[in-house]
Amino acid sequence: MGSVVEETKTGEEDKLQTNNTAPFDLNDYTIIKEGEAEILMHKKNEVFYNKAQVNNRDMSIAVLRTFISKRKEEHEALLSKRAKKASEKHVSESEAPVKLTNGSSNGASEPSKTIPDGEPCSNGDESEKLFEGKARGELKPPRVLEALSASGLRALRYAREIEGIGQVVALDNDKASVEACRRNIKFNGSVASEKVESNLVDARVYMLTHPKEFDVVDLDPYGSPSVFLDSAVQSIADGGLLMCTATDMAVLCGSSGEVCYSKYGSYPLRGKYCHEMALRIVLACIESHANRYKRYIVPVLSVQMDFYVRIFVRVYTSASAMKNTPLKLSYVYQCVGCDSFHLQPIGRTVSKNASVRYLPGFGPLVPQECSDCGKKYNMGGPIWSAPIHDQDWVASILADVYATKNGYPAFGRISAILTTISEELPDVPLFLSLHNLCGTLKCTSPSAVIFRSAVINAGYRISGTHVNPLGLKSDAPMDVIWDIMRCWVKNHPVKEQSSDQSGSVILAKEPVLQANFARAVASLSKAQAKKVARFLPNPERHWGPKLRAGRTITSKHVSLLGADAVNEHLNNDEEAEEPQAKRKKTED
Repeated sequence: MGSVVEETKTGEEDKLQTNNTAPFDLNDYTIIKEGEAEILMHKKNEVFYNKAQVNNRDMSIAVLRTFISKRKEEHEALLSKRAKKASEKHVSESEAPVKLTNGSSNGASEPSKTIPDGEPCSNGDESEKLFEGKARGELKPPRVLEALSASGLRALRYAREIEGIGQVVALDNDKASVEACRRNIKFNGSVASEKVESNLVDARVYMLTHPKEFDVVDLDPYGSPSVFLDSAVQSIADGGLLMCTATDMAVLCGSSGEVCYSKYGSYPLRGKYCHEMALRIVLACIESHANRYKRYIVPVLSVQMDFYVRIFVRVYTSASAMKNTPLKLSYVYQCVGCDSFHLQPIGRTVSKNASVRYLPGFGPLVPQECSDCGKKYNMGGPIWSAPIHDQDWVASILADVYATKNGYPAFGRISAILTTISEELPDVPLFLSLHNLCGTLKCTSPSAVIFRSAVINAGYRISGTHVNPLGLKSDAPMDVIWDIMRCWVKNHPVKEQSSDQSGSVILAKEPVLQANFARAVASLSKAQAKKVARFLPNPERHWGPKLRAGRTITSKHVSLLGADAVNEHLNNDEEAEEPQAKRKKTED
């Protein structure tokens, strides 16, 4: 288990009982090692720990490392820009007429101004002075806030594994969790003790009382993050990174549309793209909270994996840039018959000379009945329709992951996801499902390579998506997609269907575009051509969300924990209760 575990039990207990940690018996705990961090977990599930979230934690570490690198590059560029501006100003001043030392050029005396050493000269603009002072100052290590720490494993991994990280503040409003976190901080040695601190406090109150103090804020709640977003966007410094997890996928994917609207301000649709729509709903919600404080977000990576979505965005302050928000949001119209979907932007701009006017978007985008199959539309949103990844960041993150792959317990999974993301079309919201298209027409499915070739040969772009192995992103309009499928069905006839079915209505029309199914050069992505893994199976059975801390484990939890784990826990409980039962019988 490492050098920490090799220490004697007595020495560990003496060490751990300091720093406001309650006395405990090490026999009641299991040592869990992940990355370079080790934690003590009580056998009674008192504090939440989820093994499946190793993918989440590894991805967060990879993004944080890139954030520190990018932040340093931006700071150096800022220093260079300020130095260049200062030198140009010095040259212009040297070329100006020489003034008398005891007065101005027109003879009027001017009192001299004393400038303290190290202070930049100012022209009176306070914001410029602050900006200049920051540019010339030394870049401090980023401060990290983990708002819901539980056992503290995530905070400990940040402190021990990320070079250049500053203070990590771990918060929780559960006393048992804070005690466990403090125990684990001591258990991980001096580095963790110096960098990580644990506080018993409501994260929302703490973030509100520490505005713009943290360079990184990490939200990973058990469920929805919606109640934390308003305070989180206020506690992040300009250019800081917000990392947010949402595990309430049933709500975000449309099982309870009214609940999703109440939490996130957006109505979901139950299409094949529902998991990507969940990502975009959370992004739109974060942007809405940021806008209330003249702030806006820039997504760098947005991931759907396992049973949750994980969002990484940078937060900036600008009242003028905030006006672009309606251009990044759209409503979605989805046909109830053929699942065709169309996006309608909320806003638009009109440029005249040097000025830009922000106006509401034109509508309606679609008629009341679908032009392809004649059915009605469901309307969802608003969702974030701008890019959800920064491909420059994705390339940097992927390069770092490969360079330090031994440091990532879940290297295989996160490298596969990042590889797929690196090949996604960045400017195409949502995606098509080839099997869903064929299900509507009741026809045999073409291979993905044949379908992709037909789209490319028609002059459009197409790519895969990390959300679904069968999903295809394309900028081809739906009428082109259906024309390609009509041409495919002509070569692969289907059985006769009822005339009122959506597939029959679509096939009754003659295709305007004659599809070319000849194999295109770009029909395979680079990863597919090199046979790089893009979608990996779960590493073990019963991989998924575990029980909330404090829940009593019963036989109904077999599907979550596995039969062996449940039986072992129940047997331990029976052994613990048996002596008490015998004692009571003897006394009677």
